[in-house]
Amino acid sequence: LLVLSLDLVVGIAGLATLGHAALFGTGAYAAGIFALRVQPDPLLGLAVGIGAGALLALASGAFLLRYAGFTFLMLTVAVAQITLSLAQKARDWTGGDDGLSGFTMGPLLGRFAFDLEGRTAALYALGVLVLGCYVARRVVDSPFGLAVQGIHQNRARMAALGTPVFSRLLAIYTLAGALAGAAGALSAQTNAIVGLDSLGFAVSAEALVMLVLGGAGRLHGALVGALVFTLLHHTAASINPYH
Repeated sequence: LLVLSLDLVVGIAGLATLGHAALFGTGAYAAGIFALRVQPDPLLGLAVGIGAGALLALASGAFLLRYAGFTFLMLTVAVAQITLSLAQKARDWTGGDDGLSGFTMGPLLGRFAFDLEGRTAALYALGVLVLGCYVARRVVDSPFGLAVQGIHQNRARMAALGTPVFSRLLAIYTLAGALAGAAGALSAQTNAIVGLDSLGFAVSAEALVMLVLGGAGRLHGALVGALVFTLLHHTAASINPYH
């Protein structure tokens, strides 16, 4: 789901970013804090994570999208590092270096408890992924999505045709933030812990590698790339755990 959201930014809109972990981690912390301090309901927590990711994308995108190319890339890294620093300093809310833990999720839909084997968590995450794929596909195939792809191919020409380039890019960036926030919320809820590594550079870099492996700009490439990367990662670890 995280790689899918990244594909909307990189593959569809043509915006190179290495700060996507900021949106993922913000969604994770928002869902974790909500479960710990307010309400352990998974779906409400998921909505909070989506809202947090979308809000950060909207706020940061309003500034970032005024730039392009390498400048935009480096500014996304800066936003991620600032978010990481804030999470590290806000120990009372995030747990700082120790991470956010101590919360347990309530039953999904009031009936399906999160079991130790992870069956409920897996089906829950899969259901959200399917819904996310459906939304992303509908958006990309819509006139709005085609306009964003046109901006990717020739920004100057789309502007000359009267397309509001900035608002279109901000909208797709906010949608990507919502999906990344959903991914972060799922991570927090299914693992019952959120660490500072969820905001780390490695998350952004690995997501980009997965996207490149599967092929950017096709949506299904995000699923293929994530599957290939994860299988290679676990296979290599099982063959040679020491290295």
